[in-house]
Amino acid sequence: MTEQIRKIVREHAKLATDVATLSDENDLYQAGMTSHASVNVMLALEGQFDIEFPDRMLQRRVFESVAAIRAAIEELTSGAKVAG
Repeated sequence: MTEQIRKIVREHAKLATDVATLSDENDLYQAGMTSHASVNVMLALEGQFDIEFPDRMLQRRVFESVAAIRAAIEELTSGAKVAG
């Protein structure tokens, strides 16, 4: 799952830094992701993982790092294993 998240971040977050150089805990906003780009990341994640982020999760902290995104996806899939 982490590699799928990183691929989506690489393709949609428009980071100033290569996501490959960031740890899972690094702040994606500090790496250059804008709020507009985070919406694109969210939409791509929803398509990839067949989920929908509820209003309560539409917060900056949910998308601030690869680890935070993974935790949110795991919560939405009830911890079910997702390939990758």
